[in-house]
Amino acid sequence: MPNKVIILDFGSQYTQLIARRVREINIFCEIFPYNSSKYKIENYSAIILSGSPFSVRANDSLKIDLKNIKAKIPMLGICYGAQYLAHNYGGSVDLSNSREYGRANLISILEGSILFDSVVDGSQVWMSHADTIVELPKDSIRIGSTNDVKNAAFKFNNEKTYGIQFHPEVYHTKDGKLILENFLKKIAKIKASWTPNSFIDSAIENIRIKVKKDNVILGLSGGVDSSVAAVLLNKAIGDQLTCIFIDNGLLRKNEFQSVLKQYQGMGLNVIGIDAKEKFYKELNGIIDPEEKRKCIGKVFIDVFDEESKKIENVKWLAQGTIYPDVIESISVKGPSATIKSHHNVGGLPDFMNLSVIEPLNMLFKDEVRKVGKELKIKQKILKRHPFPGPGLGIRILGEVNAKKVEMLQEADYIYIEALKQEGLYDSIWQAGVILLPVKSVGVMGDERTYENCVVLRAVTSTDGMTADWVDIPYKFLQNVSNKIINNVKGINRVVYDISSKPPSTIEWE
Repeated sequence: MPNKVIILDFGSQYTQLIARRVREINIFCEIFPYNSSKYKIENYSAIILSGSPFSVRANDSLKIDLKNIKAKIPMLGICYGAQYLAHNYGGSVDLSNSREYGRANLISILEGSILFDSVVDGSQVWMSHADTIVELPKDSIRIGSTNDVKNAAFKFNNEKTYGIQFHPEVYHTKDGKLILENFLKKIAKIKASWTPNSFIDSAIENIRIKVKKDNVILGLSGGVDSSVAAVLLNKAIGDQLTCIFIDNGLLRKNEFQSVLKQYQGMGLNVIGIDAKEKFYKELNGIIDPEEKRKCIGKVFIDVFDEESKKIENVKWLAQGTIYPDVIESISVKGPSATIKSHHNVGGLPDFMNLSVIEPLNMLFKDEVRKVGKELKIKQKILKRHPFPGPGLGIRILGEVNAKKVEMLQEADYIYIEALKQEGLYDSIWQAGVILLPVKSVGVMGDERTYENCVVLRAVTSTDGMTADWVDIPYKFLQNVSNKIINNVKGINRVVYDISSKPPSTIEWE
């Protein structure tokens, strides 16, 4: 019996959170668009239908054929998923009298309901829908309500098919993880066997089977993902791996030298390549963020192609792609549609004659760190803040050139070093500085200035899918602002970004 879960995405902004909660229970899961044909349902032990911004009552509602699935595999419909089950199996869904959004309390829990085992009446849940289930589907029974939602949860008789109108995946649902655990462990009978050690063992076996005696090149960035990928690959194939660290001119200050140094003693074969001028030349005149990402990705490919030809029997290009990169690059109708392209995702041009291997492409960021810890990677590397693949290229809004990069590097260095000195760095998920394409009037001494503005950004997060801005002390911000303005020529204004994700993204481009 397969020991994993499939989540079918109908465009909900919370779909990745469902996957995160399932993984926290140590059960492996995968996300596919609701209309995907790239999975075989018999390979899964349970199915979860996500929420959606769309209405099941609309003519263009998102539809899926469940006739060969329902009643044959344990199923949990969440929000839109629950309404879809009701709408298509003899119940009725209508526009709610008022938008059912925010905190609610689960009441009238049916005694003996396995889904709500150990969940007490009054447990807080999170609602987020405009429609409501007016009549339950045929041959089903209500198992829970709230004060405003009569049919908050139901179960089909003689089936392991459930529907809930609230979101168990969000933190606001206090017993959400327990409810998912009840469904997966007690109803679907899935064993919790997804652990960092089990991943490492299976990943090493899969790498060896796939690569055989071929050689592999890997692009190192100095970050968590590529570092863990490198050590994992090295553990699997040893000398068959060559790591290449490219200075694309978009790294943080002194990062090229410090990253090469940090890999000393780790047993990795690392080659450093200075390609700054190639990147600057190709980025000349490009303003659109998507164009910049694609341009940077293209030059990376060109450099790797050139270097791969210097190494015998190279057949594979390894990348530190992780699961959110993959998911965000799959276009799904709805808010979870592609927000940005990722230059690690989407394959390679035919001329390279290399195949891609992505050993971490099913892991979330926090899972990558756990795997890295099991691989005995230094905490200094594992605790390093995430850094975007395109680097400072997407933290410079507008055109990128060497002068702007140097200006941003200096400001960023001051900010990051100050966070470390004040003991704030490790409690922050990600921090950085953004250079805006605007100038503002200022005064320095007796002279009028007309110079650049930068934005300080710092967020907390578990996995980068959602994020809150950090309430950094004003005194710290004041000191950093003064130091940047006084020491970085060309900057006369510093502001702090206090927007969360969603609705904003962590990066500005």
